[in-house]
Amino acid sequence: MAEKADNSEGGGTIETNPVLVLQGIGAMGRRFLSEVGSLFWFIVYTFGETMDNVRRGRVPFRAASFFRHSDRAGVGSIPLVAMVSFFLGLTMALLTGYQLQRFGTERLVPGLVAIAFTRELGPLLTGIMLAARIGAAFTAELGTMQVSEEVEAIEAMGISPLRFLVAPRMLALFLLMPCLSTISSIAAIFATSLISRAYFNIAFVYFNDLVLHSLLIRDIITGILKSFLFGLLIAAIACYRGLNVKGGAAGVGASTTSSVVTAITTVIGFDTLFNVVYVVFFP
Repeated sequence: MAEKADNSEGGGTIETNPVLVLQGIGAMGRRFLSEVGSLFWFIVYTFGETMDNVRRGRVPFRAASFFRHSDRAGVGSIPLVAMVSFFLGLTMALLTGYQLQRFGTERLVPGLVAIAFTRELGPLLTGIMLAARIGAAFTAELGTMQVSEEVEAIEAMGISPLRFLVAPRMLALFLLMPCLSTISSIAAIFATSLISRAYFNIAFVYFNDLVLHSLLIRDIITGILKSFLFGLLIAAIACYRGLNVKGGAAGVGASTTSSVVTAITTVIGFDTLFNVVYVVFFP
């Protein structure tokens, strides 16, 4: 008989049988690997069908659809990305500057913020914001089409939903993510220049020299590569969740929530993995 401990506060039970606990962990691991594999093949099939139409000399999707998603994901996200990065740059410069000022090294603030945002915080913050803003929208749209059987109607017409619905969204986010990440870094550096001038008496010309002296080409390339990867992951997760919605309106809401949580967690996880690999192999 399975051993269980009562949970008086939550009114549930906690499994204490080690065999059943291990079985539960194994089931969770199997579901996780199944989701990862499904998402991987989802990306592969989308890319394969798109390239197959290109090789045949046919347009894989409508240009109007691509530009519409690009406008919403790129241009529409600029105010949010710039504003959040600007205020975070202000806060970071102010707090680090006051700490470094105690040791007379406040001139390190421009380079510190520039490197942090160009290499790390710019792509990461942009990815989190786009996962919450655009990823949720993609999942809700495709999920609504799925439960209303519009996706089945598209398939009945002989059109692949992967290239017709998914490919323009993935390409738009993949291409525009580095642009938004660059805007995030510029906004944060501009905010840092204002704080440096107002509180630490660092002139704009000297600030510019400090930033250019601190930044390396590999820092910029690292941020751009992360941005491409994050854009692809966010779009793929959002579209995958949307096309696998079940259960009507409640299923759309659950899939949208799951899409945002999964995308943010994946972005943070891949960012950590990227940093570990980068530090180990390119010190």
